Amino acid sequence: MHIIVAIALILIIGSLGSAFYFMMTDQGRTKRMVWSLAARVGLSISLFLFILFAHCMGWIQSTGIPLGR
Repeated sequence: MHIIVAIALILIIGSLGSAFYFMMTDQGRTKRMVWSLAARVGLSISLFLFILFAHCMGWIQSTGIPLGR
């Protein structure tokens, strides 16, 4: 699970970096920056849904903060 989450975070940061690169080089002439940001949002939502699914399947356990502290 740790490896999958780490890879997903690296892909999200990479997509954000590519959007920044396209913003600087294209100067608004193409839609590559928009597609990169859309991919980042899609990856983020997918990661969130995967974490929820993994929790429901019992693959990961939530620890949280104990009540009363």
